[in-house]
Amino acid sequence: MTTEDAPIRLAIVDDHRMLLGALTEWIRSAASDIDMVAAVTTWPDLLTHPEFPVDVVLLDLDLKDDLPVSLKISTLKTTGVATVLMSTYSEPNVVREALAAGALGYLVKSEEAEMIVEAIRAAREGESFISAELDLALNANDVGGSPRLSAQERRVMALYGGGEPVKAVAYKLGISEETAKSYLKRIREKYRVAGIDVGTKVALRKRAIQDGILLQTD
Repeated sequence: MTTEDAPIRLAIVDDHRMLLGALTEWIRSAASDIDMVAAVTTWPDLLTHPEFPVDVVLLDLDLKDDLPVSLKISTLKTTGVATVLMSTYSEPNVVREALAAGALGYLVKSEEAEMIVEAIRAAREGESFISAELDLALNANDVGGSPRLSAQERRVMALYGGGEPVKAVAYKLGISEETAKSYLKRIREKYRVAGIDVGTKVALRKRAIQDGILLQTD
């Protein structure tokens, strides 16, 4: 089995036991390519867990332990672990600090469940994944500019803008149709807040060409 085929070894750190339990169960049932090896409530519990280091850690930003998040992220990075942060709020300065420290993903806890799994998969591949609303918070003063799309969002936009139906986009990217729809929703929301309407397929295609995501073929 190659590294690409091996399950993603995931650990979750969250001090809300109910959320921790719900997330653990949901990921176990929804993602056969993710191996939930640890679900703990504190940072020391993660570092001392027999399965540590793992591939990806889904880390609650709001742990009440007074340790700087940048220290946690850099610690994980030095052990070869990718970090996806979860938070109940989206303070732009905190997001920027986390990304600067090396976090690959940043999600708000209201994120659709499919997107949490996508963020974990992206982190394993070394790709960034940021909640649509967090991306908007980061670019609040950048109205008129193109939003930052993740690698997978760019792939979805290229295929869909290139004329593929949602079902074909999902098939080509190895994701569910619902996940493909969630990506399109995120893409449109990011552009909408940037002051750009890509509500129709024609408008989305035009913008994809303009932003260099899709090559003009005709």
